[in-house]
Amino acid sequence: MPSLPVPVLTIGLLLASNIFMTFAWYGHLKFKAAPLYVVILASWGIALFEYVLQVPANRYGHGHFSAAQLKTIQEVIMLSVFAVFSWAYLGERIGWQQGLGFAFIALGAWFVFQGRG
Repeated sequence: MPSLPVPVLTIGLLLASNIFMTFAWYGHLKFKAAPLYVVILASWGIALFEYVLQVPANRYGHGHFSAAQLKTIQEVIMLSVFAVFSWAYLGERIGWQQGLGFAFIALGAWFVFQGRG
């Protein structure tokens, strides 16, 4: 196992994984003229890197975190990455409704981390 603390390693890998995932799932939205099969193949290629990072993140993190906590960390990171991506890459504004929804999800995440899980 690498020498970084488990939480740092796990969260770092999940963050990098989610950056790839977000581009795989939503990056093609800027290329609507591209044939669907091309964007599907490109998305699969990008998603490979997501899996290369996601699987070790969960392997290293499990035991320190419960499976539910790992999934919660992944979802909070995913929403954070997506919010930045949609604003910076797609040029879409995050409104108060989305912000409020994300805040409720963050509150749910807080509950997941109360106790050991």
